[in-house]
Amino acid sequence: MKCDRCDRDSVIYIRYNGEHLCKEHFFDFLEKRVKHEIRKQVNIKKGDRIAVAVSGGKDSSVALYLMKKIFSVRKDVEIFAITVDEGIYGYRDRALNVLKDFVNELDVPHYIYRMKDMMGYGVDEISNIDKELVPCTYCGVFRRKIINYAARELKANYVATGLNLDDTAQSVVMNIVRGDVERLMRLGPHDVIKEDLIPRIQPLRMIPEKEILLYAILKGIKFYHGECPYAPKALRNDFRSCIDSWESRNPGSRHSIISFYDEIKNNLQGKFPQTRLNRCRICGDPTTGEICKSCELKLRLDSLKD
Repeated sequence: MKCDRCDRDSVIYIRYNGEHLCKEHFFDFLEKRVKHEIRKQVNIKKGDRIAVAVSGGKDSSVALYLMKKIFSVRKDVEIFAITVDEGIYGYRDRALNVLKDFVNELDVPHYIYRMKDMMGYGVDEISNIDKELVPCTYCGVFRRKIINYAARELKANYVATGLNLDDTAQSVVMNIVRGDVERLMRLGPHDVIKEDLIPRIQPLRMIPEKEILLYAILKGIKFYHGECPYAPKALRNDFRSCIDSWESRNPGSRHSIISFYDEIKNNLQGKFPQTRLNRCRICGDPTTGEICKSCELKLRLDSLKD
């Protein structure tokens, strides 16, 4: 098939808008949406420092590449990368080897934080201690805490993540199924800045995972292909399968989920005002309760280990 915008051969068919695109028009199509999403989410000012949370996978690597490309024309904005080493042998160590080469090519400062150093436990160790909770429960909570700590320590104004359209749609549906409206309202991107919580931005929020993969391949972006050995245990996989099925039968379903979420979020913000934050009595981080979730989980590990 030929590109609908020129006479070159197409590399992709965008089912949700009916276009065949060649490589160059596909790049333009994706990058314009990323730029639009950044402008929509945040107003980057002179002197801002943006941390990009990178794991070495395709999504975060593409996010870092695009943030560097988009803001390379602005010498008054600094882009740097932060990575959490969760302590998953045979996975994170291999991803880090690929990531280090890629970050060096981009000439971006890179900071690595080990979960074992920060929380006292790595994920492999956690999986051997707690046989009831899946390791993903700990990993998600601990990673968020470490990323926020790192961004705060490195004086970042924002943290950009590689969350894509599929990830975001899954998070929305998961919280609706749980009936957790408060958590639903806390999903990023964050437009309210709270003390000691660095706001998240999501430049790939409206980009499907398959488009990100194709972009990475065509651009020659280095990324690690392996899957986390604990990923099959995650509940998120069930929601992924459902949404993939909806998208296959009704192209554009993922975009509709996000549009629906944005609409109800705007309408419900008055009904669900920003929760007053306390300070965790153990670590001092902001939390809605007396003890933050990360300290709660760490106490659980300590008790199980003993």
